[in-house]
Amino acid sequence: MPWHETQPVNERLKFVAAAQSGRHSMTELCASYGISRKTGYKILSRYERDGPDALRDQSRAPRTHPNQTSAELEAAILRVRKAHPTWGSKKILAVLDRDSAHEDLPARSTVDAILTRAGVVCPRRGRVRRQPSSAPTVVAAAANDVWSIDYKGWFRVGDGTRCDPLTVNDSFSRVSLECRALVSPKLEDVRHRLEAVFWRVGLPRFMLSDNGPPFGSSGLGKLSRVGVWLMRLGVQPVLIEPGRPDQNGRHERFHETLKAETATPPRASIRAQQEAFARFQKHYNEERPHEALGMRVPAQLYTASPRPMTRHLPEHEYAASFETRRIRRDGTMKWAGGYVFVGEAFADECVGVEQADEGRWRVHLGAMRLGVLHERSRTVLPITESGD
Repeated sequence: MPWHETQPVNERLKFVAAAQSGRHSMTELCASYGISRKTGYKILSRYERDGPDALRDQSRAPRTHPNQTSAELEAAILRVRKAHPTWGSKKILAVLDRDSAHEDLPARSTVDAILTRAGVVCPRRGRVRRQPSSAPTVVAAAANDVWSIDYKGWFRVGDGTRCDPLTVNDSFSRVSLECRALVSPKLEDVRHRLEAVFWRVGLPRFMLSDNGPPFGSSGLGKLSRVGVWLMRLGVQPVLIEPGRPDQNGRHERFHETLKAETATPPRASIRAQQEAFARFQKHYNEERPHEALGMRVPAQLYTASPRPMTRHLPEHEYAASFETRRIRRDGTMKWAGGYVFVGEAFADECVGVEQADEGRWRVHLGAMRLGVLHERSRTVLPITESGD
């Protein structure tokens, strides 16, 4: 007769007792219990080896898993995750791939399962779909072609001090060149921090920023004092359109990572916050794989600029057809026996003036045309779409 479904352990014990009595052959005994001789011998073997507990139902799951990730590799995955709590499976695998000790790496789905099983990740809520970033107004084909500069949104550190992080990145390599915890947005601070970077790695060709102060202005050429200073160094300021942060989307994405890894929550003081920024920079530049770079790190693509910083700002040069005027401290220049206002941002700068037609003159700062001087009204008006 087959096993009773409700008491299989008792039936197996009865089978063992009957077999040990010696009154029946194995063939007769197995037939009476409705089992095969192979099953009968297996029951007796388990009983002799482990006693009555061995007669309980055994798990049918495989005892070995040929493709199972080794305990050593699982530990390595969790170590990387512990060191970088914001990383997902793709970055973890990229780091392990750089380690020759781990040649046979699992799939991303396996790493995700290991992280979930370890309780170090939680299911994400649905992500808000954002509009795709538009192309930047200048394209970086090599390191130092374009740098981007911006203030990350301010926040207060633990002691209540306001922190305005100033960040400068190379757009081609994504390398973080400056990440400074400042207490408020000031023109002098921007220039001081840029000077330090210029002396360290040289000058870029373009500097991409938003259009608000201290990077841009509402004056001629939308130039602030920082922009005028950059032009003297041979760096062309490029401003994104108002309300279009997506034109500097990769820098905005950098700020998201910066906040997640250094300011969630903020540190206790400005000094502690700066120390966190410094650690993040080294990690971001030298350790963190970047998907847009083919999982390479920014430091692998960045090289210093061949254009060195100079202590003496070169004057703008103008063709012989230009008249030159030095802008006074109040933003005016002498013209036809009087004064014409150009802008305080251009104080002490030498501008070039070239006649366009009767009563109108084009005003330049180096290669940039700032506006048109109208003799009759003694005003300089911005360039229109037609160029006049």
